[in-house]
Amino acid sequence: MRTGPRGRKGDPEYRRRGGQGRGIAGNGFGWNIGSLREIISSARQEKKFQTKVQRKSLNPVFNETFTFKIPFNEVASQTLVLNVFDFDRFGKHDQIGQVSVALGRIDLASTIEQTVLIESPPENRLGEVCLALRYVPNKNKLSVVVMECKNLKKMDVLGLSDPYVKIYLMMQNKRLEKKKTTIKMKTLNPYYNESFSFDVPPEKMQRVHLHVIVSDYDRVGSNERIGQVIIGNNANGVALKQWQDMLATPRRSVAQWHTLQPFGDD
Repeated sequence: MRTGPRGRKGDPEYRRRGGQGRGIAGNGFGWNIGSLREIISSARQEKKFQTKVQRKSLNPVFNETFTFKIPFNEVASQTLVLNVFDFDRFGKHDQIGQVSVALGRIDLASTIEQTVLIESPPENRLGEVCLALRYVPNKNKLSVVVMECKNLKKMDVLGLSDPYVKIYLMMQNKRLEKKKTTIKMKTLNPYYNESFSFDVPPEKMQRVHLHVIVSDYDRVGSNERIGQVIIGNNANGVALKQWQDMLATPRRSVAQWHTLQPFGDD
């Protein structure tokens, strides 16, 4: 997709080109889908465009250009949202995912063309958790600070959750120790700032990992798991990087946001 300026500085027109979609997940029966892209100019959804439908393709090429007129002093506060759908002639279109671009975070003085990953639709997201890790080798001390969560999945009828976080110190599939935060009632964005410590000698640090589970407390029935994160040498992406950065910088705290992942048995 391509973003760029057009027109006078006082009242610019920002163009968004719907480019190419690659490796889009299939919906329905079979793997060929009809793709369309809906482009919205801001979080308030004041202006909306839609591409043509590309039929029976997981790698659609759109090459369509749309223009939004935005006052110059409002550009930085606007967000461009691209929603990708599977077209359904007879029913409701199924959303495949979306991309959000905060215009205040990019340089619009020149044309920008880039490939970005399509995120899951908002209703399928489980939320994020922010954790800070610190290891002190001479004290055998692994510290984990559960800082906060955001945008957690709604787990009750009122559209809220009563979240808490459990941290397991693991060696392969064996749970060595467990820690647990307090419960934050009726919130999807809980703030904890709670610290926990595990006793782990240096020779074991390459073999252990952390299994972090965010759950919803239920005072009547059973608690429901919301999502999980694995952090350690057996992880990947930002979870692996945070663990490696922690080991590379002893006695220094390394903080990182993690996207919650579903459970294999869900």
